[in-house]
Amino acid sequence: MSPTSLPLLLLLLWLFPAVSSVGVNYGTLGNNLPPPKKVAQLLQSTLIDKVKIYDTNPEILDAFSNTGIDLIVAVENQHVSNISSDVATADEWFSTRVAPFIPATSVVAIAVGNEYLTTDSDHLAQNALVQAIQNLHGVLLARGLHRKIKITTPHSMAVLASSFPPSSSTFALELIPTMTAIVGFLADSGAPFMINAYPYFAYRDNPGKIDLDYALLGNTTTVRDPDGFVYGNMLDAQIDAVRSAISALGFGNRTVQITVSESGWPSKGDTGDKAATQENAKTYNTRLIERAQSGKGTPMRPKEKVEVFVFSLFNENKKGGKATERNFGILNGDGSKVYEIDLSCSFCSGNGGGGLGFGEKAANAVRGPSVWCVAKPHAEEEVLQAALDFCCGAGGVDCREIYGNGDCFEPNKVHAHSSYAMNVYYQMHGRNYWNCDFKGTGLVTFTDPSVMGDAVILNSESISEEGGGENSSLVVLLLVT
Repeated sequence: MSPTSLPLLLLLLWLFPAVSSVGVNYGTLGNNLPPPKKVAQLLQSTLIDKVKIYDTNPEILDAFSNTGIDLIVAVENQHVSNISSDVATADEWFSTRVAPFIPATSVVAIAVGNEYLTTDSDHLAQNALVQAIQNLHGVLLARGLHRKIKITTPHSMAVLASSFPPSSSTFALELIPTMTAIVGFLADSGAPFMINAYPYFAYRDNPGKIDLDYALLGNTTTVRDPDGFVYGNMLDAQIDAVRSAISALGFGNRTVQITVSESGWPSKGDTGDKAATQENAKTYNTRLIERAQSGKGTPMRPKEKVEVFVFSLFNENKKGGKATERNFGILNGDGSKVYEIDLSCSFCSGNGGGGLGFGEKAANAVRGPSVWCVAKPHAEEEVLQAALDFCCGAGGVDCREIYGNGDCFEPNKVHAHSSYAMNVYYQMHGRNYWNCDFKGTGLVTFTDPSVMGDAVILNSESISEEGGGENSSLVVLLLVT
């Protein structure tokens, strides 16, 4: 193509910073909660890009299809024993509860139970948890889904014999055989160790011994570990306590990432609970979200980012227990904020400001992912056509939008159509580098191609396997006229 027929104008040089994901727990124990479709619409205009639920509610799984939001589903505690019986039972569970919704719904993990080892130990067998995890992994392995969907289980801090000082923390003696098996599985499969960590409970029960700002992630009060680590907040100390316990099992040289599967602060409690206030809840969750976005590690592992799931999305008025249990939400059932908190997303396409609430603006917001897969500008059309045929066929992409009457039919070019199909495939099957390869014709970009007119990407450097990474990516865009 000659320079006269395709003059190029340098449009943009931009450094895109890596922003870590923020997750939220979506519980449904309330009689005043909005339908899942509205919840999915709401979250599409926020920075939340991962949602963890406590079952496999089909209405929720369907609502989050094609949203660009990853979902973690769960095996309820009462079903763990049944799934542990054999692989066939685990396969039946997966076939009926999860398989019908993928890949349109991006299920990235299955949480087997919740705080299973520290919940009603009279009838919950430890070996059942391990076997259920292994059986479900076997199901994923047989289906070739083990790289996309990880199997793990969330624990409470009660699995530790003690959590302070962090450097000498170990698992409870009676749990060591089970925890050894679980951590070994996580190390082998690349799944994260999930911990539900709540500085709130520690402060509530010991207000005279724990500084409030330390519990609220304030980083103005420091606590020194005997091994020299200095902690500015309790959550980091809790995470490193888990890390030490994992190392004490003999896995110090193995890679086992830690995910905070639950953490939050209630805005209201029972009479006499001075810690559960809206101001404290706002402070903690604002700082928790900032911490999650920063990608920072802990004093023991400063370069190892920790994924965080805020607990929780809604106040749930039908939860049992104390008043605090019903008031961990950042939203009320009508979608209004319990307190002012910023979930705006500057990296989401179609973002109307990221405001919360179920008003017309939020409901009509369209969330796009913050990373895309497009066809390389100079890729051979024959290879792109083959990629297009695969995506629209065996790849499971709905390509009606690029057919003759579709909204994305124009420009009627192989590059444009293949970019559309490749990106949908990339979002559906997981935003991993291998899902944007297409025999070397795909390219991961942090710039939304749908808002750049006829812009094409000429060069991209420092793109990591996950489409992000610690280094920024330098993208050069040229305008086609």
